[in-house]
Amino acid sequence: MLSLERVHHIAIICSDYERSKHFYTQILGLQIIREIYRGERLSYKLDLALNDQYIIELFSFPNPPPRKSGPEATGLRHLAFAVKNIESSRGYLLQQNIEVEPVRVDPYTQKKFTFFADPDGLPLELYEI
Repeated sequence: MLSLERVHHIAIICSDYERSKHFYTQILGLQIIREIYRGERLSYKLDLALNDQYIIELFSFPNPPPRKSGPEATGLRHLAFAVKNIESSRGYLLQQNIEVEPVRVDPYTQKKFTFFADPDGLPLELYEI
């Protein structure tokens, strides 16, 4: 059996690098580990951390093809972030002009959660711990 340890990172391709960089660093507060411009690919690669843990690779490529990314589309359903207070986190996103769904409660865990999207429509979730 394969002996996986943990998720190493999530890779995201964005359509507008500066807009997504701003969203993930200034709105969500992820820290930049390194930013690399790969001239041969006309592409940026931005390594981001959450609480000093490497978590996201943000890529830019010229003219990436669109992808369906609704929560029920085939493929990645969503990326979830744990928060301590769902209402204050939702309020912060609303203050940043980010559309956020109403808070729901998981019927099995009784935990609160809500969904919003990144600049390219990638579904993101806040899950209260």
